[in-house]
Amino acid sequence: MTTAAATTVRVRYFAGARAAAGVNEETVRLPADARVRDLVADLADRHGDALTRVLTACSFLLDGVAVRDKANPLPDGSEVDVLPPFAGG
Repeated sequence: MTTAAATTVRVRYFAGARAAAGVNEETVRLPADARVRDLVADLADRHGDALTRVLTACSFLLDGVAVRDKANPLPDGSEVDVLPPFAGG
């Protein structure tokens, strides 16, 4: 029996994204050719309107490197940090 290739990504949420998702982190399985934009869409579907609103303002780190283009591929075993805007002073 063959199974479709997949990518497993560890997602970590911070601040308002954590509150909207309701979890600190989770493991997400996506098709092998998934991109960052596919992950963002999947997270919005999983967690609904509250996280969807937050995701529109978030930045993302892929294995510790800022994502400039959501068309970046997601390597299997990668880690994505979801960072909402932070206020500071």
